[in-house]
Amino acid sequence: MRINFNVPPYTGKEFDYVKECVENQKICGDGPFTAKDNEWFEKKTGVSKCLLTTSCTHATEMSALLAGIKEGDEVIMPSFTFVSTANAFVLRGAKIVFVDIRPDTMNIDENLIEAAITPKTKAIVPVHYAGVGCEMDTIMDIAKRHNLLVIEDAAQGVMATYKGRALGSIGDMGNYSFHETKNYSMGEGGALLLRDERFVDQAIIIREKGTNRTLYKLGKVDKYSWIMPGSSFLPSDMNAAYLYAQLQMADEINNARLDHWNRYNEALRPLAEAGLIELPYVPEECKHNAHMYYIKCKDFEERKGLIEYLTGHDILPASHYVPLHSSTAGVKYSVFHGEDRYTTKESERLLRLPMYYKLTDDDLDEVVMRVKEYYKFS
Repeated sequence: MRINFNVPPYTGKEFDYVKECVENQKICGDGPFTAKDNEWFEKKTGVSKCLLTTSCTHATEMSALLAGIKEGDEVIMPSFTFVSTANAFVLRGAKIVFVDIRPDTMNIDENLIEAAITPKTKAIVPVHYAGVGCEMDTIMDIAKRHNLLVIEDAAQGVMATYKGRALGSIGDMGNYSFHETKNYSMGEGGALLLRDERFVDQAIIIREKGTNRTLYKLGKVDKYSWIMPGSSFLPSDMNAAYLYAQLQMADEINNARLDHWNRYNEALRPLAEAGLIELPYVPEECKHNAHMYYIKCKDFEERKGLIEYLTGHDILPASHYVPLHSSTAGVKYSVFHGEDRYTTKESERLLRLPMYYKLTDDDLDEVVMRVKEYYKFS
């Protein structure tokens, strides 16, 4: 496509830093650039510890291990999310309990969570869709009263905040993604954020194949051994180096994306005012990161027509998640608590428009023009 849905971010320093890794003969995990990335996120978010991982999927799997999720436990989350959000807990034997979303933000409806809690519930997993924060004060209050852990899926939330607090830093644990489609990328990668120091030592062991190898490298033990179940969740330091180049320009990247988002929003507002489409909603207490720009069409058929029209003009838009509860695995491993009033209906209307760091104004304007053409709006 001439105008792609996504182009991975690139600043120009990435290869310099990767070359530095190679020349220093340090390309495996937990090298100097991994340390720099971890420190950057700790300072930016205020968490006790950040641990770079091979993916957000693996960060979430680490969270499930740290939370002690086991066979028969229940975990509450929205169905409108990526499969990894649920997989991490299903792999530990948990049953997923889905609740409906809010149609305004596409986030979990905080007012439906408490009714879904049972004696088997162990955690709540809010998903910050499009980098717009869930209603975290309410969720944290529910968790505190019921003695539950909160594990934030902040895959799309880097540089976004809720009431001034970084997404991913509010719950007990938070998970970031640095996949090539995210605002900051290392190709494949993620991070586990730990607010509470009580999880840090165990997380370090789990991340290092279940061994105390980190203590060995620090000279605190004369040999390392197997301590508990774990896996190899360390990304190559070359990947970390690639990411660090973007973290050094995080504000510039964020501001550019916000400019794109605002330009879309202003240009498409007349269509919304005419009742032809709906635009994204960002609550006053949330500062988003322009992870995506989406519109909502009238229904599935209208969205399908718009996708065909845009692709016919060399513009690649994208729909998003098929709700997990309607999938083959979802039927087997989950239950939807309450009524699906919005999850399916809203997911079938949502269409994401091209959004990336170096999207040009001309390309963005053409996307808007073609959307208006489809709706015969001038």
